[in-house]
This record gives sequence, structure tokens and C-alpha cells, in this order.
Amino acid sequence: MKSLRRINAMVLRYTYLVRRSWPRILELVYWPAVQLILWGFITEFFLTNSTWLAQASGVLMAAVILWDVLFRGQLGVSLAFFEEMYSRNLGHLFASPLRAVELVGALLLISMIRTLIGVGGAALLAMPMFGFSIFGLGFPLLAFFFNLLVMGWAMGLLVSGLVLRYGLGAESLAWVAIFAIAPLSGIYYPIAVLPDWLQLVALALPSSHVFEGMRAVMFEQVFRVDLMLQAAALNLLYLVIGTGVFLKAFRGARQQGLLLRVGE
Repeated sequence: MKSLRRINAMVLRYTYLVRRSWPRILELVYWPAVQLILWGFITEFFLTNSTWLAQASGVLMAAVILWDVLFRGQLGVSLAFFEEMYSRNLGHLFASPLRAVELVGALLLISMIRTLIGVGGAALLAMPMFGFSIFGLGFPLLAFFFNLLVMGWAMGLLVSGLVLRYGLGAESLAWVAIFAIAPLSGIYYPIAVLPDWLQLVALALPSSHVFEGMRAVMFEQVFRVDLMLQAAALNLLYLVIGTGVFLKAFRGARQQGLLLRVGE
């Protein structure tokens, strides 16, 4: 009986943790819902476009590699910042002459380096294993890469700012945010598959323009400059917003003395 009481006490502790953290509650429902929505749209597209795979050699692998640019770009910023929080090192960093905007610059650069290493390795591995080279996209690949990378930076800064504001209990947002946009980005299917009202949401995402542009290159051998310009304009807006949220959260944390105890 004593053992059961101790088990019950620990279950109660973990229940309190979940109950007092809205990101943890969201996460419980989030993953099954996203998987259902994403694969539901993929299935619907394949059922109505049975010849698509035969016409699109390598398009799925190209989509996976480019999606990883966005994924790694966002995590490169978020995880590098979280490491400072885990080690409770932010207070020590800003006891030096380091400024918040300089930290932002460092996070973006390390994110690009980590993305190049991770995605570059996967792209090289796809060549001998599957006979597919993402580099066959030519010059448009640079536009795709940088647009997705900058979008990842904006999301990473936004998530880092929210975690700085709400604490490490919100760190799951680093995973939640990136996969929330996956069904809307048209990674494996055109956004025309989405319901009309969701298409409007998708058009507000730079990633949807990038993947539509990727399919235009692979299917029609046409580089859609208009799509890349739209993605670049949205990225500029989101990068300004993400940076602003991060700097505002940082100023608030500094004024409240949270930088010395952000790991708690």
C-alpha cells in the first residue's frame, strides 16, 4: 500500500505538470491530429491522381530533402538557444559585452552551418542509394534552399522568444510549430488539394510557394520567379516579426531578472 501511495503521488505530480502547461496539453492532441491531416491529404491526392507518381520521378525525394532544409533551419536556431538555457548560461553570456542582436546573428549562422551539413549529407547519400540528385534542379535549388532556410530562422526565433517568455515548459513548441505547417505547405501534393479556406492560409506561408515552385521545375521545367518573389517577401516579413518577438522577450527577461534562472 505504501508503494501504491508513492506511485500515486508521482502520477499526481506529473498530472499537475501537464495541467499547468498549455503547451504540454496541446502536444497530447497535436501529434495524432497532424499525422491524420497530413496523410489524409496525401491519400486524397493519390486517389484522384493515380498517374502522378509515374510522371514525377524523384519528386518525393526532392520534397523530403527540401522539407528538411526548413526543419533543420528552424531547429538549428531553437536547439542552439535551448542549449544555453539548459546549461543556465544566458546570464553568463550577457555579463559579457555580447548584445542580443549579436546572439541572433550567431544563431542564424550556426543554423545555416548545421543545415548545410545535415541536408548536404542526405543529398549526397540519395545519389548512390536511389540514383537521385537534388542538384539536378540547378539554379532554382538556391532559391528554394534560402527561402526555406530563412523561414526556418523566423520560426526558430519566434519559438525561442516564446520559450524565453514562458520557460522551458514551452520548448515542445519547437517541434509543434514546424509540423503544424507541414499539411499546409504542400510538400507532397499541390495546395489545390486543400479545402478552399485552407488554401488561403497556405498562401500566407513561404513554404507553400517554394514547393509549388519545385513541382513547376520538375514537371514543367519552368522556374516560377513570381512564386520565389512572393516567398521572399513573406520571409522578410516573418523574419522581422520573429526577430522582434525574440528581442522583446529578451528585454522582458532581462528586466525581470529571468536570465539567471531560465533553466528552472
